[in-house]
Amino acid sequence: MKYGCQSMVGKIESILIKKPENAFISQENLDKTWEDFKYFGCPDYEKVLEEYAVFEKYITENVENVYYLPQDDRTGLDSIYTHDPLKITKKGAIYFPMGKELRSKEYLATQAYLESIGIPTLGEIKAPGKMEGGDVLWIDEKTVAIGRGYRTNDEGIRQFKELTEGIIDEYIIIPMPHGDGEDCCLHLMSIISFVDVDKAVVYSKYMPVFFRELLIERGIQLIECNDEEYDYLGTNVLCLEPGKCITIDGNPEIIQKMRDAGVEVLTYEGKELSYKGTGGPTCLTSPLYRL
Repeated sequence: MKYGCQSMVGKIESILIKKPENAFISQENLDKTWEDFKYFGCPDYEKVLEEYAVFEKYITENVENVYYLPQDDRTGLDSIYTHDPLKITKKGAIYFPMGKELRSKEYLATQAYLESIGIPTLGEIKAPGKMEGGDVLWIDEKTVAIGRGYRTNDEGIRQFKELTEGIIDEYIIIPMPHGDGEDCCLHLMSIISFVDVDKAVVYSKYMPVFFRELLIERGIQLIECNDEEYDYLGTNVLCLEPGKCITIDGNPEIIQKMRDAGVEVLTYEGKELSYKGTGGPTCLTSPLYRL
């Protein structure tokens, strides 16, 4: 099969997702484990299924090849957020043993499945290296920005550079802020989502000045998210193709700003599915191949 995803905006041709039935499993399982996973509240399983049905419909209507991760005993609730344990390069997948202990074996389940459908493994980040998919942002095919914070460290970045030698020309290392603390899931992609080749939704308050200036110098229109909507995952936007995206409903200002910028925006109710576990539409997906 075709693979390679060194872009945040190219049209998605193949994607990996995981149904709630294979991650959340049941209301009983949610009741037992949501606090261990540090969710904001216990998701309502039936509402999760309803929200996911809308989200999945958008995916299947816009992506030609949709692959589903099966249930696996090595994974837990967070495995519904398929983005974080890996990145797909044109030479294969790079896997990340996650910093969150309850997700530390999640990449093994993803690796086994992707190898079974023909995506080779380029390598993995090994301890003491740390890296998560949400900290790896493609600016273009040959340029990558990497958030250096609590979830991604210097040794992880060194190993990633080694694995991608020859396929990436420029690495831009972004120091991440402390934010709300070490236990919070603050990734680089928490503060920026590309929605077109020259447009990005951003939360500038957490963005280093040099990176913001760099984006502007490269002709990127910055669509600013306010504090309240940032807290409700307003900057977590999945680009399906240039100028067409999916985001969580409930953030009217940033949605209108995107539309005013000429971006087509699809929305889904995500309070139970996304907000409580802090995993928006980007987190729910791992694009395998973008044009």
